[in-house]
Amino acid sequence: MLASLRDIHLPAEAAGGVFAEYAAVFGFAALASVGCVAILRFLSIKATANKQLETPDQFTEQLGWSADRRKVALLHRLRAQNPRRYAELRGELYQPGGGPDLETLQDEVAGGV
Repeated sequence: MLASLRDIHLPAEAAGGVFAEYAAVFGFAALASVGCVAILRFLSIKATANKQLETPDQFTEQLGWSADRRKVALLHRLRAQNPRRYAELRGELYQPGGGPDLETLQDEVAGGV
């Protein structure tokens, strides 16, 4: 019985042939890539959560920001402060020339604080 155990030989080829070997390699590669993506996503979410929010004055008064970019920043602040007012403005934002001008938007955000 011991002699028969020592005489075990595995076949040189897999049961499914070359196709099975390539399928196994492809499966392991897909599993490894999903694992890498999951790890990177976990690290990026953690890094994003640790970021400090900018102070409101720095957020809207960045030097070199265009009026459109400041308007978008103010709209984000308005959405956080007063969702009901933002919902009223949302329909107008996507029309040509729609939405409030920058000064009106600044007044609304400053009034909501």
